[in-house]
Formats: sequence, structure tokens, C-alpha cells
Amino acid sequence: MDCTENRLLTSRRGLLLGGASFAAWAYLPKFARAADGRDPRLIVVILRGALDGLSTVAPIGDPDYAGLHGSIALAADGAHPAIMLDSPFALHPAMPEFARMYRNKHAAVIHAVATPYRDRSHFDGQDVLESGYAGPGRVQSGWLNRALEALPRGERVSSALAVGPTTPLVLRGNAPTVGWAPVALPQADDDTAMRLVDLYRHRDPALALALSQGLQLDKAASGDDMKPKPGNAVAQMRQVARGAAKLMAADDGPRIAALAFDGWDTHANEGGPVGRLAFLLGGLGGALAEFESGLGERWRDTVVVVATEFGRTARINGTDGTDHGTGTIALLAGGAVKGGRVISDWPGLKLANLYEARDLKPTTDLRSVIKGVLQGQFGLSDRVLAETVFPDSAGVRPMKGLVA
Repeated sequence: MDCTENRLLTSRRGLLLGGASFAAWAYLPKFARAADGRDPRLIVVILRGALDGLSTVAPIGDPDYAGLHGSIALAADGAHPAIMLDSPFALHPAMPEFARMYRNKHAAVIHAVATPYRDRSHFDGQDVLESGYAGPGRVQSGWLNRALEALPRGERVSSALAVGPTTPLVLRGNAPTVGWAPVALPQADDDTAMRLVDLYRHRDPALALALSQGLQLDKAASGDDMKPKPGNAVAQMRQVARGAAKLMAADDGPRIAALAFDGWDTHANEGGPVGRLAFLLGGLGGALAEFESGLGERWRDTVVVVATEFGRTARINGTDGTDHGTGTIALLAGGAVKGGRVISDWPGLKLANLYEARDLKPTTDLRSVIKGVLQGQFGLSDRVLAETVFPDSAGVRPMKGLVA
């Protein structure tokens, strides 16, 4: 079950009226219409609750893995064998769509990765992940918002979309120079929503316009055929991705999206090749497939980044689950990804090699991965990435060669 702290995240972030769809407006850089025909898209998926990277992409060739992960360890054989990637790694069998993308060189894994945060609090870990700062509590804006601000002005289109039970911090901020603001729509009928728009039309015309635009996007993204069935996390992930892809595929649709999926805090009964984590991973893999099919020809210029606030312990606990850890994985998918590989400076799982004798030791800074994607997709300079997008991170160099 999710720990108490993680369940409190929605109220602590406190931005929403219970909405499920949010829109932002900014200037699309002119180079996106360049002669090479590229029109890049970026989708950031936040997995809240801390993903067990050792169960999602398992180092089954590491001699210490099976003993540490015990009853939930994946294996290359048996009724539900893991899907082999680069040795010693294998993918969870619940993600065959990601495996197909990997084989087609449109997906990659970065293993033993983490943000600079080390104290294992969900709230603070997510703050660091989404704010882009080295420590929690620094700002109320996110690195993706600051990246939007840094893009050169060009043709104005709707260029950012956030979908989820809370507006991700990663896409929050004032961004006055490019004129965008997040919109939270109440979960209410059309009449109530329009009364809210009418109320703000007299008090704050700019907000009223944003609410009206957001309401239109909400209808487009969540028509009757896209409404998730209550309680079905897998259906929700797939259908939210389907709605976002529908918007992003349009010529005048968003170029950048941020989604947040909850429920990855697997303290008990995590399950191995089948079980709770397998169920969630099936939803994640399905969401990636929805992006691919929904974006159509736009998929070739798309990168999806999947990240989580930290990993989980290398050794399972007494309830067949895993506790808060450190090192984990990041996933990349999309036609613009230079994929078909696991990127890792693998530290090993011997006791002496574990972080604080309990966690996978991180050897790659997640900011390096994200910097590499932003640079490859949008051409942001080292200086902008180090000073504006991820402040005080000059020592963390963008990872090269992630975008084809």
C-alpha cells in the first residue's frame, strides 16, 4: 500500500480543484519548422511513489541480484520469463510493447540513475525531480517550465500540456516572457464550468480565456470514448496517454506534455513477473504504445522521458515488497530516440557496492539524461541548461547521443 506521506502529496501540492486536464501556452521556436522537417515533441512522464528499477529492468546476470530480490526476482526462464535486453539486463515481461520499441531502436534504458536527492522522502524527492534543483523547497517552478522560457520566440502555438491528478511541478511557473499559465479545471458538468468562466470573465479576463481554452482541450482529450473506468489504473494510464497524443498530433497542438501517474510505492506484495507491479508496468507500457499510435507520423520526432523520484531497496522486506531506496532507472521512448541499448555504469550489487549498504548505488545523474534530451530535441545550450533549466549544475554535463 502507498505510505501515508505519498497519499498526502495531492493536498500538500494544493494547486487543484480536482481537475484532470491542464493546458499551457507558449511560443514554439522557429527552428521547429526548419528545412529538415523536424517538429519535435517531448513528453515527460513522472511515476510518483518510487519505481523499483531492479524489478523493471532486472540485472539478472548480476550474481547478487536473485538473492537480494528473493521471491520477486525476475528470471530468464520459468512461466513468465523476463525479456532479455543488453547483458546483464532483462525487461519485466509485462512490458512487451517497450521491448518491441527497444528492438526497433526507438527505446532505451538508463540504469543506476538518480537525482541529487538522497533522503528518501517522497515529497522532497518529487520536489527535486520536478523542480530541477539539487535540494527540496527551493522554488515553485519546474525545470520544464524554465526550458520553455529559454526557447527562442517564434510562431505561437499551444505548446505545453499537463495531465494528471495534480499539475506536475515540472511544468509550473510564471513564464511571463512567453505568456503561459497552467489551467486547473474543476470536475464538474459543463454548466458549472461555464459559470466559472463567466465569473472570471469580469474579474480576470486573462484567466477566463485560459479556462475557456483549457475546457476545450479537456473535451478534446477526454471524450466519451476516452473516459477511464473508475479504479482501473491501467485503463487510466492508457486513456490519458491517448487523449494527450490526440492533442499533440495536431499541427496546432501542444509540443510538450507532462503527465504524472501515481501508485508506484510498493512497500508490500510488490509481486515478481506477475502481481501489483506487473499490473502497473502493463499500464505504463500501454501508455507508451498509445503515444506511438496516437501521434502517428509525429512519433518520429518525439521523445518520451519516464522518471521517478528515487528507487527502492535492493533487498526485499518482510512483506514481499521493497522500501524507499536510491538508484533506479529512467526510460526513453520515441522515434527520435537513439535506442536499442541499456546505458549504465553498472556498480554491482555486492554489499560493499550498495549505497549505504541497502540501495542500488547511483552512477548517473538524472539531470545529465534530461539535459541530453533537451539539447538534442530543442538545441538548448550547455550554459542555459546549467544556469537556467537546472541551476548550479555546471558539473553535470548533458549526456550525448540520446537523440537520433
